[in-house]
Amino acid sequence: MERLEGCKGCTDSVKVSPEKLERLIAIAMKGREAVSDQEYNDRMDTCLSCPALQYGTTCRYCGCLVAVRARLQDSGCPFPLASRWS
Repeated sequence: MERLEGCKGCTDSVKVSPEKLERLIAIAMKGREAVSDQEYNDRMDTCLSCPALQYGTTCRYCGCLVAVRARLQDSGCPFPLASRWS
C-alpha cells in the first residue's frame, strides 16, 4: 500500500462508502448540534478544494473524516495557522 507524503499513517483502507459515512455522521451527531445545510455545504466545498484532503474523505492535519467534522457545530477546521472555514 502506498502512503501519501505527510499523511498520519493513512492508507487506501481509509476510503469510506457513502452509506458508512452517513452512519458515522449520525453517530457523531448524538447529543451535538449540527450546522445548517448551507453551512455544511460551504464547509465541504472548502474541504474538497483543500490541498490537505486525502482519499476524498480524510483531513491530513487531524485524520478526521471531513464530512463528519463539517457537520458538527462545535468543530473547526484544523488547517495550520488559521481555519479555512469562514
